[in-house]
Amino acid sequence: MTKRGQITLKQLAERLSLSTSTVSRALNDHPDISEATVKRVKKLARKLNYAPNIFAKGFRTHRSHIIGVIVPNVSHYFTTTILKGILEEGEKMGYRVIISESKNEEGKQSEMLRTMMQFGVDGILMSLARTTKSIDDILSILEQIPLVLFDKVSDKIPCTQIVIDEEIAAYTAVEHLINAGKRRIAIIKETENSYNSEKRFAGYQRALKEYNIPLDEKIILSTDNISLEKGQEMANILLSLEHRPDGVFAITDSAAIGVIKALKRQKISIPKDMAIVGFSNSRSSTIIDPALSTIDQPGNRIGSTALTYLVDEIEDPKETQQTKTVEIRTNLVVRASSFPQERMQANH
Repeated sequence: MTKRGQITLKQLAERLSLSTSTVSRALNDHPDISEATVKRVKKLARKLNYAPNIFAKGFRTHRSHIIGVIVPNVSHYFTTTILKGILEEGEKMGYRVIISESKNEEGKQSEMLRTMMQFGVDGILMSLARTTKSIDDILSILEQIPLVLFDKVSDKIPCTQIVIDEEIAAYTAVEHLINAGKRRIAIIKETENSYNSEKRFAGYQRALKEYNIPLDEKIILSTDNISLEKGQEMANILLSLEHRPDGVFAITDSAAIGVIKALKRQKISIPKDMAIVGFSNSRSSTIIDPALSTIDQPGNRIGSTALTYLVDEIEDPKETQQTKTVEIRTNLVVRASSFPQERMQANH
């Protein structure tokens, strides 16, 4: 019984009684190799399931055509839409993609960065873990290969960053609540100083200021985990206030859905007594009753844009020296959680 193993270029050449360089050039359709030889080589390669060793090839050419992607959570709906954009664009541009998960842990993120370098990737796309404090590992990678941040980013890292128009999006969400007649609007945001949360809070503040609505610290709620459960907890805090809000802007759909669940338990009329707007346009936003008004984030476009900018930097090193922040536009999807259904129907 023959020993199992991947067929090598040398073994392929021996079977064909050709030199390895001739076989290699035939597989790459080199013009110096006759059509008959190319057909003969490719026929045997297919029969033996020959696959070129991309790492060996990368060693020779100093390019692997592999891109590493590191995200906090691969199962998060918004992240899956970004990954789809990365994979589709990568395939178009001739790059393989390796995806890994940091589980929102800084230590795991550093480990994944080292692993990507061991794989010999040409560049890295990354969304930062929530717990990221030190950026030394990232700065070290940037000295060796291009790295582009997307979604969870940091202005302390001098690299190209692909983000949505966070502040404008939040402003639009709060302005919508104001236009719906709400004047006491709460916000549920992150405790930690994340780029996304701070930008969305800035948009919330700007909307209130421009419409001459005073900020009230009692209805600015922060949590370290913007989950459905936390949304319910935050809603119960708001309901316990003597002067309750009449609108809530939550910086994630999960927290907004938690608010809706808590309000429904307390028989609070939505949106009449309290209107809700979330952020993400997740699948759950249409399943909850009433359906959630939310900011739609074009994940697919974020992913494809991030991949395109990274490939530009891989293929033209001068691009790496021109770091930039690219903002992708979002839009507000209005549903029943902030706009009475009868008025929505009347507008159609």
